[in-house]
Amino acid sequence: MSETYKSNRNVFYTCHYHALCCPKYGWKVLIGPIETRLKEIIGQLCQQCQAEVEELEIMPDHVHLLVSIDPQLGIPRLMKLIKGRSSRLLRQELAVLKPNLPSLWTNSYFVGTTGGTPLSLINQCIEQQKHV
Repeated sequence: MSETYKSNRNVFYTCHYHALCCPKYGWKVLIGPIETRLKEIIGQLCQQCQAEVEELEIMPDHVHLLVSIDPQLGIPRLMKLIKGRSSRLLRQELAVLKPNLPSLWTNSYFVGTTGGTPLSLINQCIEQQKHV
């Protein structure tokens, strides 16, 4: 399998991360208009940071994100941006969230590198989560 590398002024890279985050209290709130708007927000923020969303699945109680990102930006900064901005925007735009959740997300998240695992296999696993 030939790997394609991305570059910026200083670095050639191929960094793929699988991230997972959950709403506070494990509440199953990521449905309907919240799910739709969250997909838009994540897509916009990743595009703004020049990160490539390879797969995105939103379940009622968690989000799977497979993303390729410049190592100089880093996954912690991207996740902080996604969680902070999406929480603020969703709670502003969708009044149903505001009284119940002072913050949408838990403080923690999971992130793992994809290593040598083929991206197609990871994409397939994330996609199958929707049907479990």
